[in-house]
Amino acid sequence: MSQHKEVKLVTTHQLLAMKQRGEKISMLTAYDFSMATILDGAGLDVLLVGDSASNVMAGHETTLPITLDQMIYHASSVIRGVKRAFVVVDLPFGSYQGNSSEALRSAIRIMKESGAHGIKLEGGAEIKESITRILTAGIPVMGHLGLTPQSIYKFGTYSVRAKEEAEAQKLIEDAKLLQELGCFALVLEKIPSTLAKQVTEALSIPVIGIGAGPDVDGQVLVVHDMLGINKEFKPRFLRRYADLHEIMSEAVRHYVQDVKSRDFPSQQEAY
Repeated sequence: MSQHKEVKLVTTHQLLAMKQRGEKISMLTAYDFSMATILDGAGLDVLLVGDSASNVMAGHETTLPITLDQMIYHASSVIRGVKRAFVVVDLPFGSYQGNSSEALRSAIRIMKESGAHGIKLEGGAEIKESITRILTAGIPVMGHLGLTPQSIYKFGTYSVRAKEEAEAQKLIEDAKLLQELGCFALVLEKIPSTLAKQVTEALSIPVIGIGAGPDVDGQVLVVHDMLGINKEFKPRFLRRYADLHEIMSEAVRHYVQDVKSRDFPSQQEAY
């Protein structure tokens, strides 16, 4: 008889229950083992292995260059550091748009090769077939509407989305469609807070916001932004909880000084 070790992970069922009882969901990005260990130990509900790794880890201007293999590498590293949080992985640009068979293969690779718990992809009705195909394989899917960074060259700007009535109405329709298809949750990025509130109240699945105001079911930020490692990105919705850029810079300057002055290593630090 096979033995199944019980692991107390956050699940899609628990996230739904959190929405139903009004408990906010906490979510941050993670890209490597060490950071994931810290974030998971601090009590995060969801860790997103975001394609934002293209920006903060690789230095690209957009999220478009990161590959499926690179996303699997980051996701595998994160999974090894997690004991509790639900881990969602972004499907990168080009791995699901316009081809549902390719979308399914991409999602299966992420789940099999990284051990992740679910995937996230950007878009509404235009990727309906890909979402449906992935869900038929039993893979949990998180949607993403509003500002969709993989479409940055289509929009041409990172400004607030869905301010006009037509776009707002399409977003509402897409949100309802994603729920009907079977998505377990939805991210709304950089949209008016009144619209985010309307969508959240209209859906039974959890809605996670980033720049979408306080009336959603949870919040997500890029960890390098909220910890102050990335100093250049300063949108209105970002709250910095630390200034690690300065703390780390000072520590390195101190180390350089100690090496140059022959203070490090001391006799006590030698064998």
